[in-house]
Amino acid sequence: MKPVIGLTGRRMSAASVAGGTGLAHQDIDMYFSDYAQSISSAGGVPVQLTRDADAVDLVQLIDGLVLSGGADIDPSRYGAEPHPRLGETDAGRDEFELALIHAARAKGIPILGICRGAQLVNVAFGGSLHQHVDISEGVGHPNWLEPGNTIAHDVSCSPGSVIANLVGERVGVNSLHHQTLDRIGEGLIVTARADDGVVEAVESLSEPILAVQWHPEMLGGPDPTFRWLISAATSASHS
Repeated sequence: MKPVIGLTGRRMSAASVAGGTGLAHQDIDMYFSDYAQSISSAGGVPVQLTRDADAVDLVQLIDGLVLSGGADIDPSRYGAEPHPRLGETDAGRDEFELALIHAARAKGIPILGICRGAQLVNVAFGGSLHQHVDISEGVGHPNWLEPGNTIAHDVSCSPGSVIANLVGERVGVNSLHHQTLDRIGEGLIVTARADDGVVEAVESLSEPILAVQWHPEMLGGPDPTFRWLISAATSASHS
């Protein structure tokens, strides 16, 4: 059977989508279809996870977890005061997804963190973030004005790392972030950086966890990172 992969999304007011209709006061859960398409094309069954269920109960139903992009993480989660350029945060999403990470680690299933997801993985391991970075000119991130699949800059991957084995030691990536990883959480190692030193990927030393700062779901597929997730989830489901 194909592995079932849980996918996180974001909660928004219907007014931001539906305008001034009678449903504007309702909440909606939103998931960008690129993530589910990437999971499916790599051989998995995508399941969208709602924060209205218990994280531990949800993790019992899945074989792997994708933490998607989205709002900034509340800096109180890593003991910092808000920066003036901190973007929108979602405390409920932070709490739910951190609980998912802990439950997934307890079960031993693989985790793929993407953009915000990578930052949250680092926070879950005790790391911290740069809340706003004025990226050096010419490196190419953030790059919000171009289509999401636009290659913005290259990253260098550590030889022998999971990410290097997947994409090579030098690869072009897109870039849709204004926050970056700062102090790296205990048990994680940096395995990719942009030319300006920005951390672009971290991995666990002992667990099936891969987190990337770029958005592989937008780069066509099946992307190697999603193939890694499906392979790891298949192994976990058979163990």
